[in-house]
Amino acid sequence: MSLGAIGVVFGDIGTSPLYAVKEVFGDHLQIDRIHVLGVLSLILWSLSLVVAIKYATFIMRANNKGEGGIMALMSLALNSSKDSLKLKGFILTIGLFGAALFYGDGIITPAISVLSAVEGLQIVAPKSSHYVLPITIAVLGGLFVLQSKGTGKVGILFMPIMCIWFTVLAVLGVINILKVPDVLMAVNPYYAVHLLIELGWKGLLIMGSVVLAITGAEALYADMGHFGLKPIRYAWFGFVFPALLLNYFGQGALLLEHPEAVKNPFYLLAPHWAMYPLLVLATFASVIASQAVISGAFSVTRQAIQLGYCPRMKILHTSGREIGQVYLPTVNWLLMVCVFVVVLSFQSSSALASAYGIAVTGTMIIDTVLAFIVIQRLWQWKKSTSILFLATFLTVDFLFLFANSLKIPTGGWLPLVIGTVLFLIMTTWIKGRALLAKYADENRVLFEDLEEKVLHHPAVVTQGTAVYLAKTLHGVPQVFLHNFEHNHVLHEQIIVLTIVTKDEPYIDYEHRIKIRNFGKNHNFYRIKFYYGFQQDPDVRQDLALCAKAGIDLDFNNTSFFIGSEQLTFKKRTPLPEWRKSLFLFLFNNAASAIDFFRIPVERVIELGIRIDL
Repeated sequence: MSLGAIGVVFGDIGTSPLYAVKEVFGDHLQIDRIHVLGVLSLILWSLSLVVAIKYATFIMRANNKGEGGIMALMSLALNSSKDSLKLKGFILTIGLFGAALFYGDGIITPAISVLSAVEGLQIVAPKSSHYVLPITIAVLGGLFVLQSKGTGKVGILFMPIMCIWFTVLAVLGVINILKVPDVLMAVNPYYAVHLLIELGWKGLLIMGSVVLAITGAEALYADMGHFGLKPIRYAWFGFVFPALLLNYFGQGALLLEHPEAVKNPFYLLAPHWAMYPLLVLATFASVIASQAVISGAFSVTRQAIQLGYCPRMKILHTSGREIGQVYLPTVNWLLMVCVFVVVLSFQSSSALASAYGIAVTGTMIIDTVLAFIVIQRLWQWKKSTSILFLATFLTVDFLFLFANSLKIPTGGWLPLVIGTVLFLIMTTWIKGRALLAKYADENRVLFEDLEEKVLHHPAVVTQGTAVYLAKTLHGVPQVFLHNFEHNHVLHEQIIVLTIVTKDEPYIDYEHRIKIRNFGKNHNFYRIKFYYGFQQDPDVRQDLALCAKAGIDLDFNNTSFFIGSEQLTFKKRTPLPEWRKSLFLFLFNNAASAIDFFRIPVERVIELGIRIDL
């Protein structure tokens, strides 16, 4: 499992040596012993504090039944704050914004990773420099096109390639460290502190680039559900962390001996004969890093859909064995277009580096705050201990965020714009759904009232079972009333079915179904199917389980009634006009409930319903 984690979890942070040291020095620093040791010390202690201690030691303990990531952390925090509506609203707001920032990271990571790898051509074959952009676009285009095939087949290659990658990182680092062993003095934090004091406010420029070394830290937590806590920790502390440090220190040793190597210290670590193989290996590693981020975007979107934070989209499973391997065509093609635009707009990894840190540091701050809420309210640590946790890591996170805020004019605006747009989309969807729920609640008819209505308005009883899908947990759905009032027909057996997604990753079969019978004068059943946010609803499969509960159900004699809703808004609706238009667009373009809930299409009857919100 640890070897598998190396192939998936550490792609993003593992490709940071391609560009981190180069960007730290850039035009900001003179290359001499004290500055090189200071930068290496900053990288070492940033990796130690943020990745090794904050994420690997503390935050990864905050798992939601084994699942990690910002959605799982937000769900844990929400569970711990049910008694406070204000705190719940705060958690939901920052959690959604953190998820939105993740997409900004998901657009920039493939662009900067592949671009920085292919830029090795400028060192290996300077005359081929003009091919960097076309090759980058071709590699990324191929990666997005192959997403529909799933990562199962190529994923088998990820582990050996990344193991080779980290081994090469370590070997190249050791070779250069042996030439200038004095570079190991950088383990002393004195050099980091001395550098920041010497540079004053200019030290923020350095910290804004040092953050590039810790991008991908949240992947340790987000992928925990696939590999488990211990395998990821073993892989990090036993292999990945040492390999990264050796490579960064090797680049520092190279700069002390050859300051001119600052143009690309990573590739210049290698002897000339090894540069072409290193270029190929780096490209493969960057593709793997990109794949992990793209798969993460699919997973986060799927969780957001299940939790009701995002409109339904088409979800395809690319593996019969791994439930986590999903493909969302809409997300894939939107990501591809955005990545292409970013590559063609910025054209170099150095230009993109300015856009990279804001999304990462913003997500890290939100992780810290949510973890603090879990630590204090759910784990019930001592107040002094939990405040010490918050103060320590929030200080580090805000230092990185403030440093990266200086990059906003030169590219840092990009992830902020992406995050803000997606945040507005998600909050608009949530507010619109809340209005729909309020409308349904105000216009609901209870089962007891319905039975009285049936007694006073006799209807024709026809054979078979009718299944009515309902969004609400109480009362009779509008589609049922619509059918009854217009056709005056009742089936022998009526099931009102509601799909409920819980804020935990998995619900086992023993707790999947809840049935209530209203069968005094008619066989009415209120059935609720409960799913976790990592599970996909399958109505046909789960209705078959109802037979064990004594419900006689023949699919050949069952009809599914679904409301095809047409929305309009009143003038005094508490939504601004732009939110109304956006919600209508999202609502009208959401994936069909028939496909999403896996309802047998040949048994479906759709009835038009007009809703005036």
